[in-house]
Amino acid sequence: MREARFIKKNVDKWNEYQHEETKDPDEMADRFVTLLDDLSYAKTFYPKSKVTRWINGIAANIYQSIYQNKKQNFSRALRFWKYELPLLFRKYHKLFLFTLLLFVSFVFIGIVSSTNDPDYARQFFNHKIQPGYYDETISSIQRGDPFGVYKDSNPFSMFVRIAYNNISVAFKTVIFGVLFGIGTILFMWTNGLMLGCFQYIFFSQGLGWQSVLVIWIHGTIEISSIVIASCAGIILGTGWLFPGTYTRKQSFLRAAKDAIKICVSLIPFFIIAAFFESYVTHLMSNTFEKNSVEIGLPVPFSIIILAGSFFLILWYFVLYPIRLYRTGFELKGGKIIKDGSVYEK
Repeated sequence: MREARFIKKNVDKWNEYQHEETKDPDEMADRFVTLLDDLSYAKTFYPKSKVTRWINGIAANIYQSIYQNKKQNFSRALRFWKYELPLLFRKYHKLFLFTLLLFVSFVFIGIVSSTNDPDYARQFFNHKIQPGYYDETISSIQRGDPFGVYKDSNPFSMFVRIAYNNISVAFKTVIFGVLFGIGTILFMWTNGLMLGCFQYIFFSQGLGWQSVLVIWIHGTIEISSIVIASCAGIILGTGWLFPGTYTRKQSFLRAAKDAIKICVSLIPFFIIAAFFESYVTHLMSNTFEKNSVEIGLPVPFSIIILAGSFFLILWYFVLYPIRLYRTGFELKGGKIIKDGSVYEK
């Protein structure tokens, strides 16, 4: 094809690509691919032509736009985790404290009920969780393998199953908050009683502190995340019940947006907890198994994980948001404000 015909055939397209920018990433990618085809053709047949340099320049500009968008996306994600989410959660610290105290009271009820009625834990697990679970756990304790429930021949399948289950429970806990928060509280009631009964089983069998060192390797992050998800569910319910100066619809939509952000942000924490439960809790359980031939972990290792997990949750969701607020940061209308001005960094 003659150069003049090649230019005439494509010049309108090149002008459009050069002067009419697009923010649509799919269209931007299509333009870039098209220009690479044209550039390849031009370099083959008109290597020293000005049109070749022109096409190359347009393609370079689009490439820079794509690269810049990637950097902006990364910066936006970093900004969300560094400022937006902590400041968002700080708005609900009082509600989080209420949620935490309510959940602890449910755990306490489970412990007291099991203590007063030794058969309560068995009945609870058989009717609410899984028939035979209580007896299976007691049987494992009696044969010297108290934490056998955490052993799986395939840790990866266990990891996927646990992560999926915990994330789905968290989302259900939040979604059922739309029922004026009652649905979320019912989820908390069941989970709190289950935790109380579960810990009672091991303490009643003289394995209380061993259970803490094993179970709370993953439980520290997992249970904390469930409580935070419950807080998000109550945010959803209170947004519907107490609109304040907003219309009920506006208040609900604002609460739903905040609740979803908090819930989605918990996914990495549930993944970490699932990893600990599948790969680390299993090893720690060998430490307390009688006649175990498998490798166990030293107790200090468990304590380090427990302390580190607790500090991670406490720092990121409580201490760090308070620190940001005291240094002049706040969240208003979805924008990060620093000392009264929009924070752009």
